[in-house]
Amino acid sequence: MLVASRHGAHPRRRRAGGNGVADELALPLAGGLALLLAFVTAAAVLSGGDRREEGDRRRPDLPGGAAGPRVAIFSAPLHPPDGSPARQELAVRSWLALPGNVSVVLLAAHPSAHALAGRLGGRVTVDAAIDISFTGTPFFHSIVARAQAADSDICVLVDAEIILLPETITLLKHFSRSDLDWFVFSASRNISAFPYHLVDNGTQWADEHGKQVSFKKENQSDKWAGHGSDRGLIVAWNNPSTRMVAGVMPSFLNGRGVHNWWLIHEVLSSETRLVFDASNLVLGLYPENFSEKRGTSTSRNVSNPDGSWEYDVNRHLAAVYGSYCYELPRRNSPMVYKVVKQFEDYMFSKNEGPNLSNSVINKEQNVHPEGGSLCEKEISYSSAVNLPHSLEMLLELVADKNRSVVLAVAGASYRDMLMSWVCRLRRLRVTNFVVCALDQETYEFSVLQGMPVSRDTLSPNNVSFDDCHFGTQCFQQVTKVKSRIVLKILRLGYNVLLSDVDVYWFHNPVSFLHSLGPGTFAAQSDEFNQTGPINMPRRLNSGFYYARSDDATITAMEMIVKHATNSGLSEQPSFYDILCGKDGANRIGDDRCLEPSTNLTVVFLSRDMFPNGAYGGLWEKKHGVSSACRELGCVIIHNNWVNGRRKKLHRQMASGLWDYDPGSRLCLQNWSNASRFSVQTDDPVSYDS
Repeated sequence: MLVASRHGAHPRRRRAGGNGVADELALPLAGGLALLLAFVTAAAVLSGGDRREEGDRRRPDLPGGAAGPRVAIFSAPLHPPDGSPARQELAVRSWLALPGNVSVVLLAAHPSAHALAGRLGGRVTVDAAIDISFTGTPFFHSIVARAQAADSDICVLVDAEIILLPETITLLKHFSRSDLDWFVFSASRNISAFPYHLVDNGTQWADEHGKQVSFKKENQSDKWAGHGSDRGLIVAWNNPSTRMVAGVMPSFLNGRGVHNWWLIHEVLSSETRLVFDASNLVLGLYPENFSEKRGTSTSRNVSNPDGSWEYDVNRHLAAVYGSYCYELPRRNSPMVYKVVKQFEDYMFSKNEGPNLSNSVINKEQNVHPEGGSLCEKEISYSSAVNLPHSLEMLLELVADKNRSVVLAVAGASYRDMLMSWVCRLRRLRVTNFVVCALDQETYEFSVLQGMPVSRDTLSPNNVSFDDCHFGTQCFQQVTKVKSRIVLKILRLGYNVLLSDVDVYWFHNPVSFLHSLGPGTFAAQSDEFNQTGPINMPRRLNSGFYYARSDDATITAMEMIVKHATNSGLSEQPSFYDILCGKDGANRIGDDRCLEPSTNLTVVFLSRDMFPNGAYGGLWEKKHGVSSACRELGCVIIHNNWVNGRRKKLHRQMASGLWDYDPGSRLCLQNWSNASRFSVQTDDPVSYDS
């Protein structure tokens, strides 16, 4: 279990200038931000002065031509029917109407996000390079990591349908005058109607009669009711590249509850930043109750159950990881400072009582209206995290238009390699894959990492962590599971591309393999000789093959499974002996076989396009395997012909053909900080308590 350090790095201090030490509960911020630091014995108050950010610059294309901190607003809009394009456009227009240097980044891959950005101009960009689960729900830790990689002074995270008011920028400008690291949050307000629209090229609000409004008089904290929903929170922080939490963020599903409150609590308990609660101010409005949208799914159809299970995943993560469900010590506990406004001056006061008693914990009950404590329920809840999807439901959900699916089978020893394989497929926009987990540990890991995963209950229970490579008894047992699962899926009417997780994909091969036509079984050749036939005895690799759901293939697979069951070897020799005959009796030419009883044609794939781990010494090329494969025209490359899990992991990581950072549990993106990821030769990172 990851528990945040109680002695993390303190916020960066600016040089004291005769401000002294104070214990006042309320201090004015007029003329600049006064910040209160509560350390071991005293609270030091530092005024922000009138210093301007080094990056401040005036831009004539911004509303009012105002200068100020560079503010980047990040949001992950849902696509219809779960998101409202009209509300999203109104919200984003309100962000662009904020005075100052504001830009917007929409984190989404669906066409509606690109269409919205296209209508709103150059200050709105779309970035699809974030981690997304198989349901289409983005991961919150990936969104936060993307924001922290931003070239801006201040980052803001907000739901895509929340209207931001000018008070937001006014407050952030005050905070930006400080050198300290800070984090501020605010609950948006519910309104039954929003009778305002933007005029003057989107820079000024007007009411239904066309009268301009400033929201200064209208913006009264008691006019609209605050909403404690996690989704209704607005969070912002400065110095994006500076660390926010002491531990690693778990893989929360964005918009599925708890994650914003968890982040606030973890930032506070990590003591890396000063934390401010601006919920007394009206920074954002939402024209509908968030609670009415709870339980919706991002990919609703007959095969996808109600999305409420995603909320269960988030509650589980919040209870298990970090300090969210653990009482912080009263003595020297970190403080949340409330921000209020009197006339034109901001003031703040520190909460009395331990940790978040007045800011977060009380609001937690509003997030869970069914009653009871999230923490009490989850800590006492010992059952594993499960998907409500059967294998049949997953296949229906992910299969492509040709009813083809990609299958990976993996256990705990190859968990990180499985995740790198999944990250690569996500980057290639391959969504028609399913994972079969050989053990409960891998199943739960896969669920929390957003994979469409099914647990094979008939898998062997004694799968070795380090001794399950080619030639071992464990390897023989595991490979026989793969052919049995493939046969099951074929019988359900789906074509299957079986890909081991040590197969790196440069391109998506499914369309090419499907184009070989019915009555064809395509497999990788394991022949290592540069010249000569590639269909020699025992040279069919059962770690990468495409099988169609037709009578000939199903019959042949049934014979393979039966042969492998009665064999003391792995399944791989059974594939060759059944399909190509003993000693290659059914070979045709140099790259084919013909199974006589089914008339099934077996195609051994070109090694230039589908090389194995020994072909051409590609993994050992001085200029790199990636460059060598690019010249050769590789579609995939298999990381086999290497003995042992550790050597296999090291070779793939060192080559650069690796797409997962185990330390952050994130797929590597073009914005990722590659310097923080290094080649690992020891065991994969453990995520368990």
